[in-house]
Amino acid sequence: MRDRRHFLATATTIGAAVALGARTSDAQSGHDDSGQSATDLPPAMRALTPMKDGVVPISVAERQGRLEKARRLMREQGVDALMLTGGTSMVYFTGIGWGISERILAAFIPVNGRPFLVTPKFEEERAMEQVALGPMAGGADVYAWEESEDPYALIANGLRSRGLVAATIAVEETVRWQFSNGVSKLPAMRVTDGTPITAGCRMVKDAHEVALMRHACAVTLRAYEAAYKSLKAGMTQSDFAALVSLAHTRLGYSGSAGLQVGKYSALPHGSATPQVVSEGSILLMDGGCKVEGYSSDISRTFVLGKATQRMKDVFEIEHRAQRAALAAARPGLACEAVDAAARKVIVDAGFGPDYKYFSHRVGHGMGMDGHEWPYLVRGNKRLLEPGMVFSDEPGIYIPGEFGIRLEDDMVITESGAELFTPQSESLEKPF
Repeated sequence: MRDRRHFLATATTIGAAVALGARTSDAQSGHDDSGQSATDLPPAMRALTPMKDGVVPISVAERQGRLEKARRLMREQGVDALMLTGGTSMVYFTGIGWGISERILAAFIPVNGRPFLVTPKFEEERAMEQVALGPMAGGADVYAWEESEDPYALIANGLRSRGLVAATIAVEETVRWQFSNGVSKLPAMRVTDGTPITAGCRMVKDAHEVALMRHACAVTLRAYEAAYKSLKAGMTQSDFAALVSLAHTRLGYSGSAGLQVGKYSALPHGSATPQVVSEGSILLMDGGCKVEGYSSDISRTFVLGKATQRMKDVFEIEHRAQRAALAAARPGLACEAVDAAARKVIVDAGFGPDYKYFSHRVGHGMGMDGHEWPYLVRGNKRLLEPGMVFSDEPGIYIPGEFGIRLEDDMVITESGAELFTPQSESLEKPF
């Protein structure tokens, strides 16, 4: 998800990229788009080359299979149609990437019959360009509304033409209230939560999705290492954000990370307070990238220079907690049990009780969104299944002193769980 961490990292990167000359690099010419020579970059940055080999986009046939699975779930749950607007679920099922505005563009997937799209008239050609490249090509109708017309009348027409005079419409969870409310006011229409359908399709990843996420993690870890090797005392958070952004760009992707220094690392999602990197301070970085729409989310904590024994001791506890979560995770286990396994290590080591120093859940589901279903948190009784992907990110946060979080992404396998990236070795050797 585009959360506060992403906003802070992106906002600080804009100015810092100019300061460092960290604009998009052209690996073929050896110059960036401002004419800066790659030889002016730090050695670790110069060594980066695009990691594009073997990356295969999601196919139309795969999206067609997703639509069929959604229809099966709709039948099981007594739903007549699924409503989607701009966002990752729209891309997941239809391949259409669309922003959200006050004007409704929505796709309706009926349990029987052809899908249809309702779009502003002036956007029709742009929308149909994307329809033509996806699973609805040749099998969808389009209803275009002029600025002075009522789009909900067209939605009603589309539903009626498919025999849905009285219908239950499942609305994807990120659809704006004004849009779902508009549909709910149509005669004989009932609106319900679409999450059991969308999450029912998206929670368990297939081999292709897992491969894309594994690659995204490899890209981010490589970018982090290059940024870490280029980091110097006296740099600011913005300088570091620019390094991470530049590293991802040279690897062929868009990525970002935020950095928290010293006592600010004890705030799990950081602080907007300007910070300067100094020798001996703990540094916590957190961010990621996307590969063909699929996310990485990795955190590393390290010290520029020498760590104190106190820092090393806390790191070791954190390291054991992350391993405990990984060791516990397996098919058939409740999501909450993974959180409990990591939390026990931290509390038993004296950083308790409960949420006092480990103040958040141990992990979140991942996929096209950086945070999605399900969640590794107390109270979640959902059982793990092979193909689910999560962050594994316990943390120990000591107010006014420092915080340590290690975050890698893991997939549930047939017999247990596997991290996409190796655990960090130590505060002084994070890669």
